[in-house]
Amino acid sequence: MGPLAGVRIVEMAGIGPAPFCGMLLAELGAEVLRVDRLTAAADLGIDVERRFDLPNRSKRAIAVDLKRPEGVALVSRLVGSADALIEGFRPGVMERLGLGPEPCLAANPRLVYGRMTGWGQEGPLSQRVGHDINYIAMAGALDAIGPAEGGPLPPLNLVGDFGGGALYLAMGLLAGIIEARGSGQGQVVDAAMVDGAASLMAMFHGFRQAGLWQAGRGANVLDGGAPYYATYRTSDGRYVAVGAIEKRFYAALLEGLGLEAAALPAQDDRSRWADLRQVFAATFATRTRDDWAAHFEGRDACVSPVLTMEESLASPMARARAMAAETDDVVGPAPAPRFTRTPGAVRHGPLDPRTDTYGALRSWGVDEKTLAELARIGVIPAAA
Repeated sequence: MGPLAGVRIVEMAGIGPAPFCGMLLAELGAEVLRVDRLTAAADLGIDVERRFDLPNRSKRAIAVDLKRPEGVALVSRLVGSADALIEGFRPGVMERLGLGPEPCLAANPRLVYGRMTGWGQEGPLSQRVGHDINYIAMAGALDAIGPAEGGPLPPLNLVGDFGGGALYLAMGLLAGIIEARGSGQGQVVDAAMVDGAASLMAMFHGFRQAGLWQAGRGANVLDGGAPYYATYRTSDGRYVAVGAIEKRFYAALLEGLGLEAAALPAQDDRSRWADLRQVFAATFATRTRDDWAAHFEGRDACVSPVLTMEESLASPMARARAMAAETDDVVGPAPAPRFTRTPGAVRHGPLDPRTDTYGALRSWGVDEKTLAELARIGVIPAAA
């Protein structure tokens, strides 16, 4: 069941990085219970058909009227037997629901209370709305991403939402759970996406102050400025990615391209990078993407085909590593990282809280009499 088997987590339903964090932990074995609002469950609360909402796979799901004291009491009861809680609301929302850190830690002193926001629980921007692009803009990451000619380009919402947010919250929760098992005391984890995105920039801050990173996009090795760390269009309109930074990899790149080092600008001559890029571009344009991929197979030149999302989970490498997982005829990535003795797994696709409420609550120890009463007064859905 994964290395987190036996860990119980209550997740307050939301969108984006908080549910993704819950999915990561669920597929490493944690028992994650998603708490959806009764009305949101009826409306799905998402913009896509439920089975495509992959960040909510592998979790149980319940629908609860959180505007009723009985609904709040039910969630508090669940929190009482949980190791951690995940919530991704704006600061103050959980407090207004009556489920803030104070009452939850009173119900369960060992609880690790995980909070996911863009700007943090405190500070001048804590109540401001935002999205990934805003958080990474303020964290100094967005300014470094994009071509020399033109403005910064958002790298999907990977850096703020999922990198600086979900992964940092998951790490914080696991650290908190480990500490609580020794101390017997829980605590609040404040996972702000702006903090996480800033943390991801640690190496580049060091490079900048050491004089190894130039201001401006497209002027450095790792930002697309270097011709040996870039993408090139092929004859079929596709692309290859080149990452031949080290000398031996760069030599293999030139050999694979049929180029002589003596006839080219030096690898690290920044004043001639544009000239070197033109030579590489002209050469890569002579063959298709897949021709180049086959040509560089077995060469330590750091040349890879740029695959589409669909191709990425169907390639020979992906099949060999079982990188794809299918639920309800929907293909998504398999759990990561991997464990030799206690592997994680995708348990099932996203569940409908309207139909899973009874089974999920039973598995968390709620008795039939309580379920019937909660259904009678409309706090949970009527029995199917």
